[in-house]
Amino acid sequence: MSRRLAGLRTIAGCLISGWMVCGCLISGCLISGCAAGLKLTRIEAAHRKPSNVAVFFSVDDKKGEPVADLLASDFKIYEDDKLVSVDESRQTIVNPEIAAAHYTLLLVDMSASVTASDQVQQIVAAATQFESKLEHYQRVAVYAFDGSKNLYEITPFVPTGKETAQGLGALATFRTRDPSTNLNGGVVQALAELDKQLDRTSVPLRFGTLVVFTDGTDRANRVPFQNMVDAVEASRHAIYAIGVGHEIDDSTLSRIGKSGYIRVEDSAALANAFNQIGERIVRFTRRYYLLSYCSPARAGKHKVSVEAVTKQDRGRLDYEFDAAGFGPDCDPNRPPPFDTSGKSRKVRNELLQTNAGDTGARLEVKAHDHEPAKDKDKDKDKPAH
Repeated sequence: MSRRLAGLRTIAGCLISGWMVCGCLISGCLISGCAAGLKLTRIEAAHRKPSNVAVFFSVDDKKGEPVADLLASDFKIYEDDKLVSVDESRQTIVNPEIAAAHYTLLLVDMSASVTASDQVQQIVAAATQFESKLEHYQRVAVYAFDGSKNLYEITPFVPTGKETAQGLGALATFRTRDPSTNLNGGVVQALAELDKQLDRTSVPLRFGTLVVFTDGTDRANRVPFQNMVDAVEASRHAIYAIGVGHEIDDSTLSRIGKSGYIRVEDSAALANAFNQIGERIVRFTRRYYLLSYCSPARAGKHKVSVEAVTKQDRGRLDYEFDAAGFGPDCDPNRPPPFDTSGKSRKVRNELLQTNAGDTGARLEVKAHDHEPAKDKDKDKDKPAH
């Protein structure tokens, strides 16, 4: 009874003292982002004269799913917990391509079990659709493997948006040199190729994705299974796997597809499997933002807080900078001077490894185009509402 009275007195005290205290608590919660539903992860940040401040970050919801397509107006910028005027800061979302490169390598199993089957055309169609979906956001390459020691380049990495459908046609006429399956070796080599291509880029931020399609387990034994697993786990890249048929099992696919995998029973569902992985990669690409603004500070050290606000949730991140020597004539569209030193890149790679999606999770394919005929027949018998 005494506890109940104490609780009532607390509520009454809040009411008697007016809403000032409660209002401060509520507004403080909004500003500090307590119970935030959005997770903002800072990848890189930089500042330079005359008064430029830029932050590159990702936005995910509380379930870890990417939040894409936010606008500059969906962000609020605070310096030392005071809101910075949009007109004064001229905050903008800069095209992230000036600071970041996104590369995806699609690795396709073209061993004898695939090329001797009737699923080649379906694979070509699915791969073409996959590349078409990604090419507006990333550079995409397609490589193939069979039982041979080395990979086969089908289409190289090309500038974003360039048509490569003609090159993909080579898959339709691919001639298997070795009928075995060098799956483990193919994955290891594909990761090495992705590393090599990204190291050649001039931008400071580099993101790689490997998508592996196979219909069976490794038979060539050129590379031990554990060596392949070690390479996957050590890689900074996101890695997805698509398996078809009964020979490949969930355990193997989950060890390859550390960012997620799909296993389908037959090739009829391949298009939807490729499409789902492609959509996921696009969403993860578009969850990255390069927010730039002109700071009103002219001296001293300051804490900038970037807050993302949507209809459902909010979240924030912080960054400290020194405004010594800051002045007018700032252009927020100026490319930021992100650190490209080896030490900074190592820290950033470690961060990206923990920011690449659900580890080894099976993704259920949304096979909308392959509903069982008997279910459709049942629908016909249902009365109209």
